[in-house]
Formats: sequence, structure tokens, C-alpha cells
Amino acid sequence: MTWTSIFIAGFITYFTRMGMVTLIDKDIFNENFRKILNYVPSVVFPSIIFPGVLLDDYGSLVAITDPKIYGALTAIIIGYFSRNVILTIISGLASYWFLIFIF
Repeated sequence: MTWTSIFIAGFITYFTRMGMVTLIDKDIFNENFRKILNYVPSVVFPSIIFPGVLLDDYGSLVAITDPKIYGALTAIIIGYFSRNVILTIISGLASYWFLIFIF
């Protein structure tokens, strides 16, 4: 029953979002609106990531000694200099895991 509910919810979510992408006429939006929509993923991404890094399970701010902060800082630095998404993810996770397992 649980897996059936998960699959049904996934299909409904997929088709409602995909319907909006495929059924909307692309000529409705002017060029300025399309330029603004190009920035939406880069605006939404930090709002998903930063609460996971800066908040604990109870919703309060983590201490500066939390390994998540150092992993995120490592990922930001590597991402800034390398401009490579895969390298950024791997370096952030590796530094986070290193700090967890060593300390």
C-alpha cells in the first residue's frame, strides 16, 4: 500500500509539472520574462541547501564546529575555482565524511 501511494503521488506530480512545461505555448512569454526565468534554479537551490547545512534536527542553528559547515565551505571554494559540479559535490561530501569519521 505504501509503495502504491508513493508511485501514484510520483506520477501525479510528474504529469502535473510536465503538463505545464509541454502544454504552455513558448511564444506567450516575452524575452525579458524568459531571461528572468533562467535565474530561477540558481535562486531556489540555496534555499534548499542552506537550511540543511545551517539548521539541526530541531530547527536551531548549528555550532560553528559542525562538520556540515566545513563541508559546505570546502564545496563552495572548490566550486568557485573549478566550476565543476561533480568535483564540487565529491569534494564537499569527502571533506564532510572525513570530518565525521576522524573527529
